[in-house]
This record gives sequence, C-alpha cells and structure tokens, in this order.
Amino acid sequence: MVRLLLCFLIFNFSLGAFAQQDDPRILFSEALALHLPKYEKQAKNAYRLRNYEKAHTLFDTLVQEDLNGSYMDNFELNDLKGKKIYLYNIKKPVYLITYASWCIATEGEIPAINALASKYQDQVEFVILFWDTKKVAKKMSKDYSNNITVLYVDEQKNNDSFVISQLKHSLGLPTTFLLDGTKKILDIRRGITHPLSKTFDESYKMNYNSIHDGIANHLLFESKKFTLSKETVAINNN
Repeated sequence: MVRLLLCFLIFNFSLGAFAQQDDPRILFSEALALHLPKYEKQAKNAYRLRNYEKAHTLFDTLVQEDLNGSYMDNFELNDLKGKKIYLYNIKKPVYLITYASWCIATEGEIPAINALASKYQDQVEFVILFWDTKKVAKKMSKDYSNNITVLYVDEQKNNDSFVISQLKHSLGLPTTFLLDGTKKILDIRRGITHPLSKTFDESYKMNYNSIHDGIANHLLFESKKFTLSKETVAINNN
C-alpha cells in the first residue's frame, strides 16, 4: 500500500513538473526587458533620420513578434476614490487606454469610445488609465460614460516605479492594450491621429472603426459568449 501511494505521488509530481516546463507564459515586463532596448535604439535612430515609416514598422514588429502573447503584470492602480485596484481583479477582457491630461484626443475619439462601451459593456471592461493626480483624473472622467472605468496613477505619490516605467515610459502615450480574460496581451496599439481638417463625423468614424476592429477581432473573438455581429469590422486605421 505504501509503495502504491509513493508511486501515485511521484506520478502526480512528475505531471506537475512537466506542466510547469510546458507553460510558455511570460510576463509583459519580462518581454519588455528582453526586447525593448534593441527597439529603442533602432527607433531612436529612425526618428533621428525622420524615417517615420520605419519607426512605425519597428513598433509593429516589437508588438507582433515580442509582446503579443505575453501576460500583463498585476499592476496596482487607483480608482477615483483613491482605492487600490489590481488589474487581475477585472475578470472580463479589457480594453485599456493609457492616457494623460496633456494628451489631446481627436475630436471623435471619446464619443466613439463611449458608444462602443455602451454596446459591449457586458463583454468587455473599458478602462481609461490617467497618469495624473486624483483631482485631474476626476475632472477628465466627466467626458466618459458610466460604462467606462477611469483609473489613475499619481507619479508624485505612487512609490511603485516599476508600474510607471513599464506602462508609461516604455511605449509612450496614448497606448491601447487589448487583454483577454486571463490578461494575455492580444494586441497593443497607438492612438489614432489625423489632420485637424477632418470633420467630427470623419473623426468619429475613424476612431469608431479602429476601436471596433480591435474589440471584434481580438477581445470578442476570444470570448466564448460572443456571437459575431453583422456589423462590418473595419481594418485598423493605425
């Protein structure tokens, strides 16, 4: 009986060890540590030469080949009441936009986000993360609907330099992260930019299509509860 129990324990231990070795999970912070230095060096040189097309290509390559598929760290953030919020407390897929008050949104961006948050609030958690004080975040939050969660990180009071360096200073602002329910990164995108000559309707359409493209082709595609809608999915305009 003792021998049988020992064999059973060894067998289960071996399975656990094998499962750990077979687990390819890598954290976002780890992926950045491996690949960001090379990207920054190449991108800096591209911008110095004003080769913006190459700089954009370098960013896309970094995201698609090195960052997508990694898992976002369980960062500590704050809600508008000052309460600490951990990213892993959010169970739904997350559409996360990192922002700051000095970032100027295009005219149709916020209305497009509000419209899509209303449409998909049951399936996706829309989160706006401001790198500002609590007072500024509260003021900025008034532009967003109640279907959107507004969080903030105050660099003057937050002692976790790791959060700041990884989420803010690594990829710039604004940056959008598409995370599934396990917080695996499905895609990372830069914000939409367009000439000031665009009308509100044009700006709204560009932003709506880009955001909806990310939601439908990544977040909702991963959800078992999602049934493909008849709405046309636009190609990402970034």
